[in-house]
Amino acid sequence: MADSVQLMKCGVRFQPPALVLSYKDWKTGKLRRRSMPLRNFSKNSSIDRTVEDLKASPRHARFVRLLSTAQLQRLLTIIKDKLSGLSVEASVARNNAMDTLNPEENLNKVDEETLQRKKLQMDTSFEKHRKRPGDPDFQYNVEVDFDAAVVETSGWDSDGSEVDF
Repeated sequence: MADSVQLMKCGVRFQPPALVLSYKDWKTGKLRRRSMPLRNFSKNSSIDRTVEDLKASPRHARFVRLLSTAQLQRLLTIIKDKLSGLSVEASVARNNAMDTLNPEENLNKVDEETLQRKKLQMDTSFEKHRKRPGDPDFQYNVEVDFDAAVVETSGWDSDGSEVDF
């Protein structure tokens, strides 16, 4: 059933909050628009919970499956930011910052929403670069010799006492 639908565009509506999808129905050949209202969605709503509710909805699950979880979270974040008083441009800029991975960023100091988005981006990046058996450049047992002269020291283990087990 999902094969009979191709997603063309997705967007948001702010009043009342809703996701709007444009899709092509292959059975009829027509372009259609589906509006999925986000009932009881406010600036305090949980985005993860709303994504789960949309995926579990018997009416909308067929169409929500066409979107990635990251894209759903991004659209819902834009709606939530707009309800909080942020402009659309500022919300898009904030979303772009949340979707970029910076290895120097301390993820222990970010809020839960940002952490979940960063984890989702890391999972996506991992799956994209993952080598599986059957891939043309897969090697089973890769051995790497690291330079023994370069040893990083850390302050937490330099108390002077050596304990061997």
